[in-house]
Order: sequence, then structure tokens, then C-alpha cells
Amino acid sequence: MTDRVTHPALAELADRLTVDLTTRGRRSGRPLRVEIWWFHVDGRFVITGTPGPRHWYANVLADPHVTVHVDGLDLPALARPVTDPEARRRVFTDPRTRWYREQADLDQLVRTSPMIELELTVPGGPQPRDEAADPTARR
Repeated sequence: MTDRVTHPALAELADRLTVDLTTRGRRSGRPLRVEIWWFHVDGRFVITGTPGPRHWYANVLADPHVTVHVDGLDLPALARPVTDPEARRRVFTDPRTRWYREQADLDQLVRTSPMIELELTVPGGPQPRDEAADPTARR
């Protein structure tokens, strides 16, 4: 996961468990909204799931521009897959993600679960950098 500082306006959202996530359909191009859990781990907002294919994850891989709907706010964000095994393990060993460990073995979760980190846009704050669209972005 990238090293990010959470904007103070977003910090109060960290205790919310359920949010809605809007992605763009990878085939239809239409906005698709799902209710989903998110977690605030190591100062980062993360969405994950149990092992297996997920439409929301496939949509994010095709187009990382998403909207998070929480507490009456519609927050644009960039979603990035979390691929680092240590970062993934930290998420799945966080006490707030205990339910996932009851559904599957920890090593299986780390290896195969969909997981994204959200870089949220704060109105009037710095905008997330779309590394795919910005050739000057560090890789």
C-alpha cells in the first residue's frame, strides 16, 4: 500500500463499516453501485472480500475511478489493487477484519482475496494522482 496521510476531514469516516461503492461496468460502461464494507488500516481506506471473483473488483481493474458514498457524501476516489503480501496480511490480521478470518484461512485470504486501497478526493483538497493517465507519475 502506498504511504498516505489521511486528510483530517476523512479521519472521522474511519469508524464507518458499511459504505456504497460505485464502479463503472467494464463491459456496459454504466455506473454500478454496491453496498460493501471498508476498513481503515494503517491510515489507509481498504475494501476487500473473501476469495473468489467479484464484479466490483473486475470493474476497478478496468477503470480505477470510483465513488464512495458514506454519511451523505459522494467522494470520488482512485482505487488501486493491493498486491503486496505484507500489506495484505496487515489488513487481514487487523481486529476489525476478524470476520474474514472466520470465512477462510489467513494464507488463502492474503493470496487470493480481492483488495483495493482507496485514495479519496476531499473537496478543496489535493486530488489523487491517476498514475495510469499521468506519464510523469512515479511507478
